[in-house]
Amino acid sequence: MPFKSIQPDRRRLADEVYDELIEAIINRDIGLEDILVQEKLASEMKISRTPVREALMRLAQEGVLEVSNRGSFKLYRMGDGEVKELYQSRAAVEGQCARILAVRHTAEDISILRRTVEREENLTDQTVRTYFEANRNIHRTFVELAQNRFLLDMFNMIWGKAQVFPLFAKIEQIDLSQSLGDHMRLVDVIERGDRIEALETFTNHIQDGFDLQMQGIHAS
Repeated sequence: MPFKSIQPDRRRLADEVYDELIEAIINRDIGLEDILVQEKLASEMKISRTPVREALMRLAQEGVLEVSNRGSFKLYRMGDGEVKELYQSRAAVEGQCARILAVRHTAEDISILRRTVEREENLTDQTVRTYFEANRNIHRTFVELAQNRFLLDMFNMIWGKAQVFPLFAKIEQIDLSQSLGDHMRLVDVIERGDRIEALETFTNHIQDGFDLQMQGIHAS
């Protein structure tokens, strides 16, 4: 079967555009009301339209953007039902990782988790972005230590940094400090080794996050 030739330079450039767009979303330079036009972006970045379009289409496929009028793009706005589904998916993935860790964790695993929580929750720059990244880094460590690559892939899809950040930013309307929660208690329950308790504790923790998100959405 013949394959088309791969152009690594163009592919690399499309990745750079993708990263630039994600950074702009995280920094809130791109908001829900902004319209992204590939010709305009290409002109501002001083590159051809092709890598810009590739980056925009990739973000659309990931659910970050949606196609607007005449082929332009805008941030996808999640409805309440989709937010609920997202948190249900988190509970399924992270709850299963908690069960795995409760059964087969090591002393080093517990040490890594405690150091991660202490480091990430010691915020010097208290912004929406830093709280978001601290949360993601803490939860990703639990999933990584479960050593299941499929669960990690699902975690990465759910916590896609561009996809979830605009949603997470809504909690700024409530109280950012509430978003970190009591992560050290999650480590304690893993260390006790009760997989049922671990699943229940993680599920309750994620439910608290969902409740906080819904407060933020309806307060905005």
